[in-house]
Amino acid sequence: MQFLDTLVNSLNGLVWGPPMLVLILGTGLFLMLRLGFMPLTKIAAGFRLAWRSRTRKDDDSGEISPFQALMTSLAATVGTGNIAGVATAIFLGGPGALFWMWVTALVGMATKYSEVLLAVHYREKDPRGEFTGGPMYAIRNGLGPKWAWLGVLFALFGGLAGFGIGNMVQVNSMSDALQASFGVPDWVTGVVTMVLIGLVVLGGIRRIGAVAEALVPFMCIAYIVASVAALVLMADAIPAAFQLIFTHAFSPVAATGGFAGAAVMAAMRYGVARGIFSNEAGLGTAGIVQAAGASKSAVRSGMIGMIGTFIDTIIICTMTGLVIVCSGLWTSGDSGAVLSSSAYEAALPGIGNYVIAIALAIFAFTTILGWSYLSERCWEFLVGVRAILPFRIVWVIAVPFGAIAQLDFAWLLADTLNGLMAVPNLIALVMLSPVVVKLTREHFARHPSE
Repeated sequence: MQFLDTLVNSLNGLVWGPPMLVLILGTGLFLMLRLGFMPLTKIAAGFRLAWRSRTRKDDDSGEISPFQALMTSLAATVGTGNIAGVATAIFLGGPGALFWMWVTALVGMATKYSEVLLAVHYREKDPRGEFTGGPMYAIRNGLGPKWAWLGVLFALFGGLAGFGIGNMVQVNSMSDALQASFGVPDWVTGVVTMVLIGLVVLGGIRRIGAVAEALVPFMCIAYIVASVAALVLMADAIPAAFQLIFTHAFSPVAATGGFAGAAVMAAMRYGVARGIFSNEAGLGTAGIVQAAGASKSAVRSGMIGMIGTFIDTIIICTMTGLVIVCSGLWTSGDSGAVLSSSAYEAALPGIGNYVIAIALAIFAFTTILGWSYLSERCWEFLVGVRAILPFRIVWVIAVPFGAIAQLDFAWLLADTLNGLMAVPNLIALVMLSPVVVKLTREHFARHPSE
């Protein structure tokens, strides 16, 4: 077991190390340049399309509305990474890590746009008559049968990673937060969560989409409101916080208090890694959900999908990061959810730690819902539709075990598999980039005012 642990640790260091981060950022920059910075110039248009897509106006070629698809995708990405992940990045890399999270998100919008566009463009109908898509289908249908093995690898990584990073790790974080703040026993959290997840997941994507459409906007807005309230109370610290963020993005941070100090490379590495972990740009997950959305235009689906990266990182992660830096507690030596909880409690005495506990619980719950669909589609690609019902049952049963188990190794393995999803996806994005550019140019030639 020690050998296996050491092996996975080494593989994880490689998967989330500088070469992979450079590859993900480089692919995003390559796509951004090929698209003429369109994802940045069309942010407002993306928000308008997302809002207008709340009803299925295009046609019936999908199981849920594009807005529900966006909310389901956000359900999978807005999770512990937005709270604990941001805090960990700042703890390891200093305030400058937040700047590199922003860079990752802005570049990642081109990646997210491209992977969603390809997923919708190459999607298929399964034997049940439902649309299904994602990087595995884009690889098989776009690159041809000789590359199908690459799609199989993606589906295998995604199907296995989901049980860890999208299920047991999430409910484990939820149970820890509820136990620490409200004294709720871990097993109670596990059983209640299992029942609630079962009621939604067993109903398929339509039920997941409906719940995500109701819950995700509420949880995001509530968290932003609480964060803005905290920042208003610390308004005098905001200018200095931005100065720290921009200064330490390009210069080392000396050790102070409980902070061990960090080089510029640490700020860059942990900012990029946690940014990718949070918004999943480059991992291909958003395309799986958007492929189920009702749309006649792959380009419009891509524009809606890329908004998820903006909301996840530029808005929600920024809220968490600013509260932490403004509070001054980033030098305390605390990390992860503990640091976020301390920062919010300092800004909002008496309620701040409860804000983080409730946010972690809701974010983790929605992540389990979102990832259930992502992993289900991976297993459907590998095994066929006969895998769907057994998968859903196993997914629900896994929830309570996650609440009570020690998951250090499971977390490490799932994190590694999650990162490995990027490899086949990035290869496909680069090789199919001419298709992305062609479809984009044709769309805006027909709709220049969009």
